[in-house]
Amino acid sequence: MAHDKVAVRKILDRIKSEGRASLSAPEGKLVCEAYGIAVPKEGVATTAADAAKIAAGMGFPVVLKIVSPEILHKTEAGGVLVGVKSADEVQKGFDTIMSNAKKYDAKAKLHGVQVQHMLVGGQEVIIGAVTDPSFGKLVAFGLGGILVEVLKDITFRLAPATREDALSMLDGIAAAEILKGVRGTDPVNRDALAGMIENVSRLISDFPEIAEMDLNPVFATKSGATAADVRIVVDFNAAPARYRPSHEDIVRDMNRIMKPDAVAVIGASSEEGKIGNSVMKNLINGGYQGEIYPINPSAVEIMGRKAYKSVKDVPGKIDVAVFAIPAKFVAQALIEVGEKKIPGAVLIPSGFAETGNVEGQKQIQEIGRKYGVRLMGPNIYGFYYTWKNLCATFCTAYNVKGHAALSSQSGGIGMAIIGFSRSAKMGVSAIVGLGNKSDIDEDDLLTFFEQDDNTTIIAQHCEDLKDGRAFAEVAKRVSKKKPVVVLKAGRTAMGARAASSHTGALAGNDKIYEDVLKQSGVIRARSLRDLLEFARAIPVLPTPKGENIVIITGAGGSGVLLSDAVVDNNLSLMAMPPDLDAAFRKFIPPFGAAGNPVDITGAEPPKTYQNTVRLGLEDPRIHALILGYWHTIITPPMVFAKIMVEVVEEMRAKGIEKPVVASLAGDVEVEEAAEYLFDHGIPAYPYSTEMPVAVLGAKYKWARGAGLI
Repeated sequence: MAHDKVAVRKILDRIKSEGRASLSAPEGKLVCEAYGIAVPKEGVATTAADAAKIAAGMGFPVVLKIVSPEILHKTEAGGVLVGVKSADEVQKGFDTIMSNAKKYDAKAKLHGVQVQHMLVGGQEVIIGAVTDPSFGKLVAFGLGGILVEVLKDITFRLAPATREDALSMLDGIAAAEILKGVRGTDPVNRDALAGMIENVSRLISDFPEIAEMDLNPVFATKSGATAADVRIVVDFNAAPARYRPSHEDIVRDMNRIMKPDAVAVIGASSEEGKIGNSVMKNLINGGYQGEIYPINPSAVEIMGRKAYKSVKDVPGKIDVAVFAIPAKFVAQALIEVGEKKIPGAVLIPSGFAETGNVEGQKQIQEIGRKYGVRLMGPNIYGFYYTWKNLCATFCTAYNVKGHAALSSQSGGIGMAIIGFSRSAKMGVSAIVGLGNKSDIDEDDLLTFFEQDDNTTIIAQHCEDLKDGRAFAEVAKRVSKKKPVVVLKAGRTAMGARAASSHTGALAGNDKIYEDVLKQSGVIRARSLRDLLEFARAIPVLPTPKGENIVIITGAGGSGVLLSDAVVDNNLSLMAMPPDLDAAFRKFIPPFGAAGNPVDITGAEPPKTYQNTVRLGLEDPRIHALILGYWHTIITPPMVFAKIMVEVVEEMRAKGIEKPVVASLAGDVEVEEAAEYLFDHGIPAYPYSTEMPVAVLGAKYKWARGAGLI
């Protein structure tokens, strides 16, 4: 339906002219009606007699509510009476509410009492909106009524929300089953609720000055949804939108920065122990084939290369400048970079916002914006792009080429990424430090890696997203093509702030990240190890064609733990059809267990593993296998590993590819077996039943989000 923006604009303009920060309930009702949000019949009375007359006209029972711009939390002020059943009770209730309001706030303007037809029956839910500093406008849904802040069962999406987003919100709360009808109650009208969520999200998108909004409770029934109470908070001093370069500009500049043909090192040095010396060594020893220009006003040559006093003195074109000078010299050198028309500056120096030097960081941001120089950092270790043999960093060199791109906000996490990648022999396309993120951030990297043919998966560690909305919009697009994994550090709630609505009070920082990342198709890692293992394993696994998973295990205990992990990772154990159950039983001893998990027992020879896994791969009803291996003399670890690889490769040769992961329990020999399996396309983990299922779950999350299953 069409929305009446003119009517809403008139109301908001009046609120602004009166210097108010919130709408009265009757004003909120008019706003809702303008956007197709159903509200009960009601009227505003200024006398007890008026209240009784209005109530009689709409029918009993009714609800009475104080109308005052200063009293937002009406229940706390004693300003609400429900279930009022007669004209006499209405008159008495009017006087009681007015008296309570005066006691609660003697200075409050009392416009009267709202008389509202009382809604009965149905499920109470809350639909609301909040403005987040990073993600902007968000719409919220959860169980409503008086328990909303106790249960905190609420979910968020970026506004404006699509119908698909809105329906996913109905299923995204813990109490989703209640909405479907339990113990004889009717299910709610999902379309009506989803439509109300859509309309609220469109309203707050059309009018950014609406800072917070509550429809609580909304009575949801099988026939529709009606908002019994409306609360709208406004802020006419909204922060200006963050500057964002165009997609074309980002791609052009990031390609030159990440894959440069010429690099300048500002602060290059011949002196051992200096950052400028380490950067030069890494560029040269790492095998970078482009031009390297040392910049040092006191040197004639550095490491066999002519040194220049300034980048402006370099005769050729430069794509990126790596800064290895103290913070106090960065601004002037950055101006020279801008005058040279170098598109990117890699700012290794610390001593900016992270130490309280906020003004110094603002200064370099302004210089970068003025000259069109994109800034990476400051306070970073630099970056690697292996396909150019580029180590633009003072850390250890890394040269194992592959297709995983990783980034971190922290230098320490960056070193962990390097160490794990080397230890696990995980090839990477890039490792990037973002530090203070004065300019280039995660969505710039996503935009670059999206079109980088050398990258197939992107894994990012972040402590915050400076522009969460921009990230979400880019991630939603990129994740359809390539898996995006994010480790969001700091799961604590937002810093305490005065929230005028229930929705605002419930908008914990981590809950918003959780829901928006999911909405954007991002795989969320819960730990650094998860981030690294997902980056390593997701590209190895084929994309599943369905949800049916079978566990084949040689140890009953592992089967139980693997089953738990399946549930924890939102995966589905296949209900075993009788014919398939009988087929498995042909290969396992009578005391084994078919069904799912298939327990072949530990005393079985290699042939049993081989036959059961082959059956699992051949049957088209099974879409993925989880293997639980138990170390025995009959089937030693490397024997198990080699026969599993043989079977999987035999099936691949026939065009059958399914995700297979393995958990290995046993003595230290299982470590070598796990490595062998991983090297041959079967992610395998010794001493863990959780990790193999977690990586399978991550692959499934991506495939679902990308619409592949």
